[in-house]
Amino acid sequence: MKKTEKLAIIERTLDRLYPEVKPALDFTDHYTLLIAVLLSAQCTDERVNQVTKVLFKAASIPVAMLALGQEKVLEIIRPCGLSPTKSKNIIALSRILVDKYQSIVPDNFEELEQLPGVGHKTASVVMVQGFRVPAFPVDTHIFRLAGRWGLSKGNTVEKVEADLKKLFRREDWAKRHLQIIYYGRGYCKARGHNPLQCPICSQIGVKN
Repeated sequence: MKKTEKLAIIERTLDRLYPEVKPALDFTDHYTLLIAVLLSAQCTDERVNQVTKVLFKAASIPVAMLALGQEKVLEIIRPCGLSPTKSKNIIALSRILVDKYQSIVPDNFEELEQLPGVGHKTASVVMVQGFRVPAFPVDTHIFRLAGRWGLSKGNTVEKVEADLKKLFRREDWAKRHLQIIYYGRGYCKARGHNPLQCPICSQIGVKN
């Protein structure tokens, strides 16, 4: 099967299963989105939303987060895991936002990625979901499915991201990355995957 045919099946199936997609994380502005995405590393979106409901009630702007202090932030976000590092980064980036950016989250990759705890994936999520700038964040689900579906042979997140950006229309990046994440969670899991029962894999000839 040609890659163009495979891609058409993938897109058609994703649009059928997920005609409307929205971010799984709860946020109200660029700052709360940034914090929520930072907390989501190695943590489920459901748990992050439980934690941020408490955290943002106590502090939803950088100045308030600084006033809350690292120890209190650590206590609140502990269920997310990696809480010592995450709390340190939350306080550090909040300080930078206050001191350098008048509490406004920068709207470009270069400055976002310079903030403590903010890597390319986190910056990509903030750019595409917060600022509506086309980006294609690659998480573990997207990385796995890109390989399983034969869309990329890349062994790094950067290579997979570059390959997917070439395949999917730029105007579709925002919805495609969310659709693939949801599909990976619901139909095409890492363990116990049965290609014959998978709506996409069964059509494009995936064997395992």
